[in-house]
Order: sequence, then structure tokens, then C-alpha cells
Amino acid sequence: MAQEVAKVGVKRQDGYLYYIDKQGDVSRAKMARGGKKGGKPEKVTKVGVKKEKGYLYFLDKKGNVSRAKMARR
Repeated sequence: MAQEVAKVGVKRQDGYLYYIDKQGDVSRAKMARGGKKGGKPEKVTKVGVKKEKGYLYFLDKKGNVSRAKMARR
């Protein structure tokens, strides 16, 4: 089950991949489609989430930063 880490409320646009970068901020990059190359990443919002080991950080359906425990041995 996912746990919400930070309320951001990012509005997503079609054709972009949203992710949490190494600095803990929300970034996006243009997705590669039909032989076209993807775009360079750009910061959407500065959040500054401190990442813990063993968790996967992602942008949930509401546009907030969430995390889930990784199933690793």
C-alpha cells in the first residue's frame, strides 16, 4: 500500500513522463513516440523529499508524491 509523502497537486499533461528526481523534486520529460526521441527533463515543482532506502517514490493519481515499500530480498 502506498503512503503519501507530500501534497503537491501537480496537473499532468499528455505526452510527458512524470517522476521524482534525485533531488526529491517532481520532474517531467517528453515521452519518445513513433521513432521520435524524447525530450530533456525539466523541473515541474521543487519539493525536496528526502528519499529512504527500500522505497519507490512516485507521483500518484492526485498529483502528490507517494512512496511504496519495494519487494526486494
